[in-house]
Amino acid sequence: MVSHAHSDIHGEVAERLRVAGQRYTTKRRTIIDLLAGVGQPMSIADLLERRSDLPQSSLYRNLVVLEESGVVSKVVTTGDQARYELAEHLTGHHHHLLCSSCGAVRDVVVPDALEHELDNALGKLAKREGFTLDRHRLDLIGRCSSCQ
Repeated sequence: MVSHAHSDIHGEVAERLRVAGQRYTTKRRTIIDLLAGVGQPMSIADLLERRSDLPQSSLYRNLVVLEESGVVSKVVTTGDQARYELAEHLTGHHHHLLCSSCGAVRDVVVPDALEHELDNALGKLAKREGFTLDRHRLDLIGRCSSCQ
């Protein structure tokens, strides 16, 4: 996964929030730092475990604002538990491996040649269905090595 330099991320987040009519507060910066530092989708519990000084209600509200502003994406696991990560325009295009047993989520980057094949196949499918494809997300659901 390709990621922007930390200062570039903060600059882009600040701009997206400004366009959305929102401020880039200290708490929002803390959330972005947490997500950028871990580099994988995190649940609310994961975030609170790392920063217990963040009030849970404030964390929920700020994640909603960050998601609506397009800087954070929600990944819903098989247990319907949401996890959050930085949006792809900040981290690079990737897919997810979701464990149906423990709920773990792992990012995975597909080799360029396979990604190109996926784009072509999904584009053909969308066209056949009269659908205009903007982008795709691919989540593979199975069991992680710990749960096998």
